[in-house]
Amino acid sequence: MYAVIKSGGKQYKVEEGQTLRLETLDVEEGKKVNFDQVLLIADGDKVTVGAPTIKGAEVAAEVVGHGRGKKLRVIKFRRRKNYRRVMGHRQDYTQVKITGIKKRAAAKKTTDDKAEAA
Repeated sequence: MYAVIKSGGKQYKVEEGQTLRLETLDVEEGKKVNFDQVLLIADGDKVTVGAPTIKGAEVAAEVVGHGRGKKLRVIKFRRRKNYRRVMGHRQDYTQVKITGIKKRAAAKKTTDDKAEAA
């Protein structure tokens, strides 16, 4: 079983037990967090797609820690003008572990419904 969630303006495919890095969340380490913007849930052949989200569906997670990513070098350069600028950037992140995927209410469209309608 997997789900697609939206967090920090990005979409992530998640499964139970998976650990992933998200944009910084304002939650302390060890606390639980629920993602209610679930775009898709797949359980075997049964796929539920939201329009745009699935009502009543949640993905539960636990915050493992906070950190900063690897340093990236950002370079500005103009040829023949003796112009060079080098800057560094480290992105903050929150690491979470997915503990559960819950689908509480019936969704509007599933692949089974589409097959029956055709």
